[in-house]
Amino acid sequence: MTTASRPRPPSVEQVLVALRTRSGAAGRTHDALVEAVRAALDEERSRLAAGASPAPVDDLAQSALDRLDEIGGPGIHAAINATGVIVHTNLGRAPWPAAAIEAVAALASGHLLLELDRTTGRRGTRFRQAEEHLVALTGAEDALVTNNNAAAVALAVGLAGRGGVAVSRGELVEIGGGVRIPEIVRRAGARLVEVGTTNRTRAEDFREPLERGRARLVLRVHRSNFRQDGFTEDPDAAAVAAIAHEHGALVVDDLGSGALVDTTPFGLAHEPLPAERLAAGSDVVTFSGDKLVGGPQAGLIVGRADAIARVRRDPLARAMRPDKATLVGVAATLALYRAGRAAEIPVWRMIGADRDDLRARATALAERVGGRVAEVRSTVGGGSLPGETLPSWGVVLEAPAARLLDALRTGTPPVVARIESGAVVLDVRTVDPALDGALAAAADRALAATR
Repeated sequence: MTTASRPRPPSVEQVLVALRTRSGAAGRTHDALVEAVRAALDEERSRLAAGASPAPVDDLAQSALDRLDEIGGPGIHAAINATGVIVHTNLGRAPWPAAAIEAVAALASGHLLLELDRTTGRRGTRFRQAEEHLVALTGAEDALVTNNNAAAVALAVGLAGRGGVAVSRGELVEIGGGVRIPEIVRRAGARLVEVGTTNRTRAEDFREPLERGRARLVLRVHRSNFRQDGFTEDPDAAAVAAIAHEHGALVVDDLGSGALVDTTPFGLAHEPLPAERLAAGSDVVTFSGDKLVGGPQAGLIVGRADAIARVRRDPLARAMRPDKATLVGVAATLALYRAGRAAEIPVWRMIGADRDDLRARATALAERVGGRVAEVRSTVGGGSLPGETLPSWGVVLEAPAARLLDALRTGTPPVVARIESGAVVLDVRTVDPALDGALAAAADRALAATR
């Protein structure tokens, strides 16, 4: 077909007239309608160039309206996590507890007394409930919430001013997203002072730079994403703090995930608790709000009142402070710990899931989708407890693995699974029991698409 004889799409104005008759177009601006129509017509031209038949004007109008509805949507898809990775960075880390979701929905949708004293009617201290919970949970003198733990570490390192920050060579790690501890120290304006060796550092290794005034602050860093085995030695936290304080230096302890619950009863290695590190002499402890704490993304700083006051006065603290929704969500999550209801937090529900319950759920799922029940291992993830796993149960699906994995991920709802020994595995530990039915239906559709 020649260009002259090829069908041409209708004009923008013709489609606009049809679009304005639809109820979904009411209240939208003229510019938005025109942009959507032009996009629909561009797609129509491509179809016509490929030899397709012309689409009716009404269909083009509906296509334009559909585009506007997609723009107005959340732009992100809720997914079912069947990977067995509890704190999955690519899937938004920790799912929020219901209490945090409800609190944010109730308070973030309108105005709230964020910085207004209810009694006096005057401007007051910014919403402090999350920080009060942190003080109660960790035994700290004061606390501060920032927008993430990298920000918390940067602010805490800023306590060194232009002085030196002593860090064990074995803790000069990259904490995710290409962020490295040496770079954080430098960006904070301080000087990095390396002590010890990669595999072995002792408390006494910190003495020389502190005695000579080369360091004003000691930074201890949780290795998070890896562990060292073999001929290794880590300095005793209390001994390091004693040497630092002897020379008037501060100790900042970055715990990364920062569990508020002892991990050992769950069959996992001990994850240091903020309260333990404060009791051992650390002046400031930082950790995340969205990993083992199990709430919204935030950086949590606890410690000595004078040190926290200095951090709060840092001009960068305002740039790194969270918004009202984060503060409310963090406060609601921490309140569950104080109320003895940590089992309601999804991260801890998944970690503490009963093996018999997991097996029963996996068996029911396998019967519905025609899979095979298998014992598998789940991981905590998110840089928490590297190398540690939990026994779990999953369903093995017999189908071309790569194709099935793609079909699950691109389905509705998206399901993210893993491949193990060449087969797709659905680990039920990381699936909310309320979503078992949706997971079975999604797996059925994905299996049908790969046959």
